[in-house]
Amino acid sequence: MRKTPKNKNYLGRNFRRANSGDKLSKERRSALMSKIRSKNTKLETNFIKLLRKNIQRYFTTHQRTIKGNPDIVFKKRRICVFVDSDFWHGWQFPRWKSTLKNDFWREKIENNRNRDRKTTRYLRKNGWVVIRIWEHSIRENPSVAIQKIKQALKDL
Repeated sequence: MRKTPKNKNYLGRNFRRANSGDKLSKERRSALMSKIRSKNTKLETNFIKLLRKNIQRYFTTHQRTIKGNPDIVFKKRRICVFVDSDFWHGWQFPRWKSTLKNDFWREKIENNRNRDRKTTRYLRKNGWVVIRIWEHSIRENPSVAIQKIKQALKDL
């Protein structure tokens, strides 16, 4: 088994490398980024299928009437679940923000993180239980994420 150096994360990305220019043209980068979806991603749909198998409670997905458009909502119990992407929502962002190509992406992810905090604060203030689950935690062990949701359902 090969050990990864301490300057790399769990995906093997090097956080200490020098920032280089984009290898793709603006048009290619734009075409590539336009294919990234904000909902019904493979990770999200697989997690929702697993959740439906393990939780015998009714829930809806992508409830637009609730601030922040939560990925999973248990309306009767007032529980919102957000499945946050490691990149777009900035998991450990201070560690790797220097590797981003330009200020646009730094500002974009910082704005996403600020909006997430404001949304969570607003929903909790209005009586909702907010659960945020990171992409990497679902990939590593989805049963832990499901257990977190089950516990919240049990506590109410």
